Amino acid sequence: MQSNLTSVVIPHYQDLENLGLCLDLLERQTVGRDAFEIIISDNSSPVGIAAIEAVIRGRAKLVISTVKGAGYTRNVGVEATRGDILAFMDSDCRPDPNYLEAGLAALGNYDVVGGRVRVDTARPGHPTAAEAFELVFAFRNKGYIQKKHFTVTASLFVSRAIFDKVGPFRNDVSEDKEWCLRAHGLGYRLGYADKAVIGHPARHDWQELQRKWRRITKESFLLFRTKKFGLLKWLGYSWVVLLAVIPQTLNVLRSKDVPGLNNKALALGMLVRLRVMRLLWSHQAIFSQWAKGRAE
Repeated sequence: MQSNLTSVVIPHYQDLENLGLCLDLLERQTVGRDAFEIIISDNSSPVGIAAIEAVIRGRAKLVISTVKGAGYTRNVGVEATRGDILAFMDSDCRPDPNYLEAGLAALGNYDVVGGRVRVDTARPGHPTAAEAFELVFAFRNKGYIQKKHFTVTASLFVSRAIFDKVGPFRNDVSEDKEWCLRAHGLGYRLGYADKAVIGHPARHDWQELQRKWRRITKESFLLFRTKKFGLLKWLGYSWVVLLAVIPQTLNVLRSKDVPGLNNKALALGMLVRLRVMRLLWSHQAIFSQWAKGRAE
């Protein structure tokens, strides 16, 4: 392990255009290129190793994860690192020039740090319905950290020593939340770095948005069912999520991130549609678990 070296760990799957942009932006970091290494952990993308290496162009080390899942793929990346600091992000992230510098500075005051995740749209000021929804509700990392004790892995800084003590990411669950809650449970301090800004593209349409939330619903259910009275709690939670449309409507109307009443109406429509579908997916998960139990 090399001291004073930051290892940027990026999982990747079949997203060469965004990966190339992410690497371009990392080349412009204010900390200097010799201060960090980049590890690309590819989850066996069908595009193939040669195509990925053509995008990397020697700017990062490529490792291959053969087990499907973001958690496992991040762990494979960690195993290839040399630095004493780990900085996790996604392959479609867009770090500001001082992102690493600001995140590392905050790590001097906390054990685990998350930055501000900016939601980027394809046409700023003219969002689609899905983008308008995400501008209000996606990546509210300050609240996640200060109220829920986790940071998204699109922006997570931690020392390698602490990561090893907490343990690797789990697979097939919301690995960022589960890992951070483990760290919090062990007494490690989570902090928010507002000056560490990293962009993440908004989901562009309903297909992308529902794919994201079906995955999150499945992963959240897997965490809930491990708790005492987990299925009952999950049932109650699913209805709370739906009824929260009422107070969340005010958040949309007050949002400064979504310009104009027409765009706010798009966001509200997507909010209602998604919350209804989340209720249905949640009940499907309960029924599937019940049916599985009866079959056994």
